[in-house]
Amino acid sequence: MNILTAPIIVAVLSAILATIIVIIDGIVNNYGEVTININGKKDLKVKGGSKLLTTLSEQKIFIPSACGGRGSCGMCKVKVISDVGPILPTEAPLLSKEEISKNIRLSCQIKIKSDIKIEIPEELFSVKKYKGKIVSIKDVTHDIKEVRIELPEEIEFKAGQYAQLIIPPYDKIKESVQRAYSIASKPSEKNIVEFLIRLVPKGIATTYVHTKLKENQNIDLIGPFGDFYVRETNADMICVAGGSGMAPIKSIIYDMYEKNIKDRNIWYFFGARSLKDLFYLEELRKIEKELPNFHFIPALSEPSPEDNWKGEVGLITDVLNKYLKENQNHKEGYLCGSPGMINACVNVMTKNGIKQEEIYYDNFA
Repeated sequence: MNILTAPIIVAVLSAILATIIVIIDGIVNNYGEVTININGKKDLKVKGGSKLLTTLSEQKIFIPSACGGRGSCGMCKVKVISDVGPILPTEAPLLSKEEISKNIRLSCQIKIKSDIKIEIPEELFSVKKYKGKIVSIKDVTHDIKEVRIELPEEIEFKAGQYAQLIIPPYDKIKESVQRAYSIASKPSEKNIVEFLIRLVPKGIATTYVHTKLKENQNIDLIGPFGDFYVRETNADMICVAGGSGMAPIKSIIYDMYEKNIKDRNIWYFFGARSLKDLFYLEELRKIEKELPNFHFIPALSEPSPEDNWKGEVGLITDVLNKYLKENQNHKEGYLCGSPGMINACVNVMTKNGIKQEEIYYDNFA
């Protein structure tokens, strides 16, 4: 009898304990209504107790976040004017000394317990959540899909910016996640956004896109975000990308081509391993013929004999370095790729006279 009743007693006691914890949590952590003051001019009356990132999202103010609020991407930074306690161990690795000195915090790690004052870029007020529909999915390489999404309302963005796809729960993934992807389409396509999504082994979002996502399916996205866009100067544009890093550069180049911008030199270096990793070659060659100031330089690091490749061979940084030594014009850098590629390109560019502050990229790592 004891053997049979023991599990029941344990279960009952566990249920009672869980109930007590919920009641105590509701009493102790009942912070009531608090005020979030934004930029000194907008007040939000909200219920206290939740993370700042989540609370702002519920008020339709979307802070960039690529990790779903887990404190790993470091993108959801805001300036906090009021005292919310010391920097947390989860924040410290993702904040520079300068950011800490300026009271920059990760909004996904701050719990709202009392009135709080924050500062965010004004452009975030125009970020929206869109309910889209997949109109096409196309393989552009063996591991990159072109995904086009139709929106019921127009989206305004600058060529080079990004949006966050909301991936629903699937298989063993129990919660929705958000991931940032650069927009590949032109800003003039106001009811369409296009993404280039490379399959990352064990990647939650990329696995979903490559194995689950279907045409005519609905999907939500938030955007636009990012400071990666063309600066209005006369400097030569040195664009470098690899793989799905093609996306924002494609948006920028197609936008400039559509606007027939002929008074600025554009050099686009695209690195790939072999011919099977190159895509949009014909389209970019067509633009090169019709836009005299645009120069497209693809390079293969490990071309196969059957590729019969006649173009540049080697790491894209070596090809870039060779060109930069030959060109002494005023130049700006526009980069998109892996953190390793970006760091290597920044190193090459700065050694060849391009100022660090004139090299632009979005870091999704």
